[in-house]
Amino acid sequence: MGRLVTVAACALRQWALDFEGNTNRIIESIRQAKAAGARLRVGPELEISGYSCNDHFLEPDLYLHCMEMLARILEDETCHGILLDIGLPVTHRNVNYNCRVVCLDGKILFIRPKMYLANDGNYREMRYFTPWLRTTHWEEFHLPKILQKLQGSTHVPFGDCVISTPDSCFGAETCEEMWSPDAPHIPMTLDGVEIITNSSASHFSLQKLDIRLKLIGEATRKCGGVYIYSNVSGGDGERLYFDGCAMILCNGQVLAQSPQFSLNEVDLVTATVDLEEVRAYRSSISRAMQAAQNTRKYHRIQTPFELSPDEEHWDIRRRPTLPREPIYYSAEEEIALCTGCYLWDYLARSKSAGYLAPLSGGLDSCATSVSVFSMCRLVILAIKDENQSVIATVKRLYGDSALPQTPQELCRRVLHTVYMGMSKQSSSETRQRAKDLSEAIGSYHINLDIDSVYHAQKNLVQSSLGLDAKFKVEGGTHAENLMLQNIQARTRMVTAYEFAQILPTTRELAGGGSLLVLGSANVGEALRGYMTKYDCSSADINPIGSIDKAALKGFIAWARDHFDIPCLEEFLNATPTAELEPVTEDYTQSDEADMGLTYAELTAFGRLRKERKMGPLSMWQHLVHVWGKDREKGPDDQNPCLEPAQIAEKVKFFFVHYAITRHKATTLTPALHCNDYSPDDNRFDLRPFLYPSFWQSWSFKRIDRELARIEEGREKARSA
Repeated sequence: MGRLVTVAACALRQWALDFEGNTNRIIESIRQAKAAGARLRVGPELEISGYSCNDHFLEPDLYLHCMEMLARILEDETCHGILLDIGLPVTHRNVNYNCRVVCLDGKILFIRPKMYLANDGNYREMRYFTPWLRTTHWEEFHLPKILQKLQGSTHVPFGDCVISTPDSCFGAETCEEMWSPDAPHIPMTLDGVEIITNSSASHFSLQKLDIRLKLIGEATRKCGGVYIYSNVSGGDGERLYFDGCAMILCNGQVLAQSPQFSLNEVDLVTATVDLEEVRAYRSSISRAMQAAQNTRKYHRIQTPFELSPDEEHWDIRRRPTLPREPIYYSAEEEIALCTGCYLWDYLARSKSAGYLAPLSGGLDSCATSVSVFSMCRLVILAIKDENQSVIATVKRLYGDSALPQTPQELCRRVLHTVYMGMSKQSSSETRQRAKDLSEAIGSYHINLDIDSVYHAQKNLVQSSLGLDAKFKVEGGTHAENLMLQNIQARTRMVTAYEFAQILPTTRELAGGGSLLVLGSANVGEALRGYMTKYDCSSADINPIGSIDKAALKGFIAWARDHFDIPCLEEFLNATPTAELEPVTEDYTQSDEADMGLTYAELTAFGRLRKERKMGPLSMWQHLVHVWGKDREKGPDDQNPCLEPAQIAEKVKFFFVHYAITRHKATTLTPALHCNDYSPDDNRFDLRPFLYPSFWQSWSFKRIDRELARIEEGREKARSA
C-alpha cells in the first residue's frame, strides 16, 4: 500500500445564480486537479448555486437547477478518476439543507448536510436552511429522476458519515463548523479520520485571514491530520468580498496556499502528504485515551478507490510537500487588493461602461479613486498573465482599440473623476489636489462649478417663500445654514448621475451602458449620520463605506509609496472638511467640529456598540476605565484622559445623534464589507430607525446615578 496522497483545494470565482458559469469553473478545477495528480478535489461552499443567493434559496427552481448542474458534472468523463467534494443546496424530505456531495466516477457516494449554520453578522443561513442536528446519524436520500439513471439506483446515504478508502479515511466540514466550539473535526479525528475537508464561503474582513489560519492550524496541531480548505473568491453579487486563499495544512503546518486576492476564475493548489507522518504525529500527542473513549462512531462509506497508489506503481520522484510560511498582507495592502478586486468584479459582471467618482480633494474621495487605480494595476497584471476572462472584459471596454499597457491608460478609460466646486465654499487647494490626483492616476477628469444650479434652487425658496436664506457666518439661522449646505450636497449627487449617464456618449466609449457612481462616505460618517440624505454620498456602490478614517489614512500613505503617487501626501495633511459653508478669515468648516466627535472617538464607539454589544451604560462604564484620567496608563496608551462626567457627555452625545440620524442608514449606499462594526442597515446591522428620546431614557438616568456615586465617593475621600 502506498503512503503518499496528493490532494487539491480550490478557490473559485463563483457568482450567485450563475449555474452554468459556476459549473464550468467547477469542471475546470477538477481537470486542473487531475492534471496535478490529485486524488481528492475539494470545492467551496454552495459552489454550484453560488453562496449569496439569499432568498432565492427558498425557491424550488434553484434546487432543480443545482441537481441539473450536478448531473452535468457526473456525466462528464473528464471528471472521473478522482474523488470530488462538491457544494450545493439539497432538499431532503421537504427540508432544505446546505450540503456537500461526495462523488466518484459519475456516482454519488453520499450527501453530507451542514450541521452548524452561520447565523450572525453578515450571515442568515437559518433563514434558508435547516441544520442537520443528529450527529453520526444517516438515512436514505431519494434521488431525483435526473440522477437515478446516472446512479443506477434510487437512493444514496444522507447524513453525518465519512468516506473510507483502502488506505485512509476522510470526512467533511463546512465553513462555520470549523469555527464552532464543538467542531466536527474533533470527533471525526478521534474516530480515525485522517483527512478533513472544509468547504467555505468565508468573507473578507480586515486581518481576518490570521484568525482563519490559526483555527485551521490549531485543529491539525491538536488533532493531527490533513486539512483541505477551499473558499469562494470574488464578489458574488452581494456587499461581501470572498478572499479565496484555499489552503492545505498537515499537523499544524501550511503546505499550500492560493492567492488571497485574485482575478483568476480558478485558483487551485495541491499538496502531497505522507500519511505515515499523520499516524506518527498522532501517536506522539495526547489523544489515544480520548480516541479510545470516543463514543461518536461514524458510519464509514466504503470505496475501493485508493488515495495513494499501490507500491508497484510508486513514482520514486514524488515527495511530500514541504511546509511553508503562510502569506499575510498588511491592512493597507488588504484595502488596496480587496477594493480593487471587488470593483473589477462589479464592473465586469454588471457590464457597465466604467466608474464615476465625485473627487472633492479630500481624503475619502481620494481613497475611492485610488481604489479604482489599484483595480487598474491588478487588471494590467492579469492581462500580462494572459487571464482570458479579464482580457475579454477589457476588450468589451475597448472595442477595436488596442489593449491598455499601463494602469494609467486603463484608468483613463474606466474612471471619470469630477470636481464639483462652489465659488465661495471651495478652496483652490482642494481643486488643485483633485487635479493633481487625476493626473497621477490617469482618470478622465472634469473640473466644474455648480453655482448656477445652487442659486437656482436657493432663488426658488426666495420666490416661493420670501426668504433670502443665509449661512450662519452671514447671520442665518441653523435651519437656513443646513438647507443651503444640503442644496449643494444634493446638487452634487444629481450632477454625478447626470454626467455618469451621458459621459459614455460624449466620449464615444465602447462597451455600452452608463457609468456606475462611486460613493466616498467612510464608516465613521455613516455611524454618526454626518451626511445629507441623498447627497453625493448616495451612489451605486461605496468601496470605503465600512473603513474608518485611520485605516484610510494608512491606505493612502501606503499607496503614496507603493504606487509612487507623491501628491497623496497633500491629502494626508489636509484637514477633513465638507466645504459646504463659506470660508472667512475667522471660520473654516471642519468635519470633526461639525460632528462634535473625532474620527478616533467614532471608531471606538462603533466597535464597542457593534462588536462588544454595548449600550450607553456599559459603554460609559467601560470607557471610564479606558479613558478615565485616574487610570493606570500603559506605555502604548494613546487614549484621552477625561473625567467620568466628560466621558458621559460624549457617550450621550453619540447615542443621541446616532438615534436622530439613524434613518439615514436605511439609504446608505451598498458598501463593500471590510469591518465588523459597519452600520450597514440592510444586511449587517439590523436595528430600529425610530428611537425613543435618549435624553429621557432609563440608560442615561443610570449613567447619571453612577456618576453621582462616583462623586459621592470622591467627596468622602476628600473629607477623610
